[in-house]
Amino acid sequence: MTAGSDNVAWLTQDAYNRLQEELEHLMGPARSEIAKRIEAARAEGDLSENGGYQAAKEEQGKQEARIHQLQQLLQRAKVGETPSDDGVVEPGMIVEIKFAGDDEPEQFLLGSRELAALDDSVELEVYSPQSPLGAAINGQPAGATVTYQAPNGRDVTVEIISAKPYG
Repeated sequence: MTAGSDNVAWLTQDAYNRLQEELEHLMGPARSEIAKRIEAARAEGDLSENGGYQAAKEEQGKQEARIHQLQQLLQRAKVGETPSDDGVVEPGMIVEIKFAGDDEPEQFLLGSRELAALDDSVELEVYSPQSPLGAAINGQPAGATVTYQAPNGRDVTVEIISAKPYG
């Protein structure tokens, strides 16, 4: 793994396109709208006690932060195809595992938090392919049992129950 690969955001083409569209909206129509609201509130007079002005400025700050976040993400994105439904774990898949000694399986998305954030209906934990668990299971087939070292130094064993493409 190269030094820069830890910061890669793995995205499908569809996810990349949706993030790009959000960025274009925020930088165009949304920026114009917030500027108009700030100007209208500014015209009302005393800014120190103008709740509308303060709220608009706060929203502008959040919007600019999101623009910056999207720009950074899209710059480091590695766009790939939606993974094939072959049961082999790779970024962009919902993975179900069972930790040794636990009866209940856990499900999570292997990939980018931004990918999960695109779909509000799915509430999944997200693990990076570079995380200890992600790196251990990446490329492994359903049914495999793998052991990896957790950040606390303990060896952890997991069984991969299934891996299905996200979305």
